[in-house]
Amino acid sequence: MALDVSRTLAFAQKTWDEEILPTLTEYVRIPAKSPMFDPDWKAHGHLDRAVAMIEQWSRARAIEGLRVEVVRLEGRTPLIFMEVPGRGDDTVLLYGHCDKQPEMVGWGEGLGPWTPVRRGDKLYGRGAADDGYAAFAALASIQALQAPGVPHARCVVLIEACEESGSYDLPHYVNALAARIGTPSLVVCLDSGCSDYEHLWTTTSLRGIVNGVLTVEVLTEGVHSGVASGIVPSSFRILRALLSRLEDERTGEILLRDLHADIPRERVEQARAVSGVLSKRITQLPFVPGGRPMHDDPLDALLAGTWRPALSITGAAGLPSPTDGGNVLRPMTAAKLSLRLPPTVSSAHAAKRLKETLEAAPPYGVRVRFEAETPGDGWDAPATAPWLAEAMRRASEDYFGRPAMSQGTGGSIPFMAMLGARYPQAQFMITGVLGPDSNAHGPNEYLHVPTGVRVTASVASVLADHANRPR
Repeated sequence: MALDVSRTLAFAQKTWDEEILPTLTEYVRIPAKSPMFDPDWKAHGHLDRAVAMIEQWSRARAIEGLRVEVVRLEGRTPLIFMEVPGRGDDTVLLYGHCDKQPEMVGWGEGLGPWTPVRRGDKLYGRGAADDGYAAFAALASIQALQAPGVPHARCVVLIEACEESGSYDLPHYVNALAARIGTPSLVVCLDSGCSDYEHLWTTTSLRGIVNGVLTVEVLTEGVHSGVASGIVPSSFRILRALLSRLEDERTGEILLRDLHADIPRERVEQARAVSGVLSKRITQLPFVPGGRPMHDDPLDALLAGTWRPALSITGAAGLPSPTDGGNVLRPMTAAKLSLRLPPTVSSAHAAKRLKETLEAAPPYGVRVRFEAETPGDGWDAPATAPWLAEAMRRASEDYFGRPAMSQGTGGSIPFMAMLGARYPQAQFMITGVLGPDSNAHGPNEYLHVPTGVRVTASVASVLADHANRPR
């Protein structure tokens, strides 16, 4: 039986309006911060509350054969494992996560990370789009097929609670559940983004990442600057000089050549197509008046944000606020480094190179340490099978009214690199709802509700085509 486009979209809309949005709104209220940002997550119970909410909602779905289980490995965040039987012995794996980034400052009036606010098509609050909606959308897409009797393959849904911390718990669950997961022929990840709300967007590559803290210590205690300046080197100046070993401060170019990668021709052509559709919208970010992007050409900007390494400083310590800063030479300065890597560069190698480069020959013999967090590899998708390319094209035209678009993404989903290595024969549909101005991880994060509805319907369409693909 073929999937009826109008009926599927109406089902997705009704499910979102009546069942998903009310629960998702309550989910926003839960400060279910990832373990990296809430080391006492178990005692606080917020992650468990989020898991329980999703579990309860899922168990109430009218999906034939649905099994829902919360799996708990000792000392690790919980994981929701769901299974729906289907036609044949094929398996589709659908993925999302329920942990969240921390609060961040700068929320607009009336908004806040744990305060769900609906304004027009937007649901504001932390985690709805990244990635609380995923569990609901995954099951709704399966239900949209079962309601009219459209065949689908066996579906496994994994919802983890550690993604924003680098998914360090997930490999343990995938190993423990390997026999129950099986070998998927299609992986659908609902944790990516879209460059507009007018197409179905799929992600073809993800950058890797190395986070870590660089600390420079020069004194055992602060000393009056009238006594020490000119004699004791500034810890801030030394840190600045060390960063110049990594990055050209004039251009932002990463100087370690082995952290660069050749960009495949196919990815350049995809980026060219995207830049033609979006043009200057690629660089429409909230610059201050007079500010401008590092690249004038949209294609250069897109490639720089998806296939070239880039360094950001995302935190600092040892620096008092300007109003509290006295005439004291501070004993130390520390900075949180976030280095985005090309999809094909090893993050473990990059972490090693950063430590070697930053700690070598410390200026003036001061104490320099770089402590990397768990690095995350990037991912470059395998060639898309003709059936999947056609399925995504049809889904986009049916539910968005425009052709599907493919792009590299500057962010990281550590799970994808792991799955790509584990299931090299699988096809991948990486999509999501994080579009322009949705500001994942930042203030005023929101979910664009109509895109959530259309993505749900699009996933249902691809699942139907997967079941009927040529073998």
